[in-house]
Amino acid sequence: MPLGQVMYEAGVTLKYVYFPTTAIVSLLGVMESGASAEIAVVGNEGVVGVSLFMGGDSTSSRGVVQSAGTGYRLAAQLMKNEFNKAGPVLHLLLRYTQALITQMSQTAVCNRHHSLDQQLCRWLLLTLDRLAGNEIVMTQELIANMLGVRREGVTEGALKLQKAGLIRYVRGHITVLDRKALERRSCECYAVVKREYVRLLPEKVAV
Repeated sequence: MPLGQVMYEAGVTLKYVYFPTTAIVSLLGVMESGASAEIAVVGNEGVVGVSLFMGGDSTSSRGVVQSAGTGYRLAAQLMKNEFNKAGPVLHLLLRYTQALITQMSQTAVCNRHHSLDQQLCRWLLLTLDRLAGNEIVMTQELIANMLGVRREGVTEGALKLQKAGLIRYVRGHITVLDRKALERRSCECYAVVKREYVRLLPEKVAV
């Protein structure tokens, strides 16, 4: 799953669902003008393509690989067949979908009421939770596209965090140096989402 790969486009019937293992996929809301903003991220805790088993077959969002890595791909019909058995898979997928909806709604609230600095901290933490290490490979331009803001704003925010000793940013590589301080600097939105994932998903798959 290479960086920037489009997993699905808005309005297109899904042929597969994806289970990222080391990759991270951004779900983007897309405007008619082509402008977009991230509404949620999916990593090794979840599945890309929940609309498939929620009865929609397609969705209004776009799925794009935010962090390159690997994952598993499963044919849509196989996923539907397993879901329709109404067994443990159904209950797990429904709990995951509830957690994903929480992330989406909290992102909307955060984008409306909190500063870009706080949004950037939240985004970094959510991304970091889905990676094995403490380094994120992402240009400021891509982060700006994810957050739906100007690149200059991300540059200013990243410089503030770097000056405070929280991160180191060099040529598209962001290394988190002080996670605890990053959590303190973030708004409550990150903690709300984190609690819901831990509450709804088994420990072995919780974020």
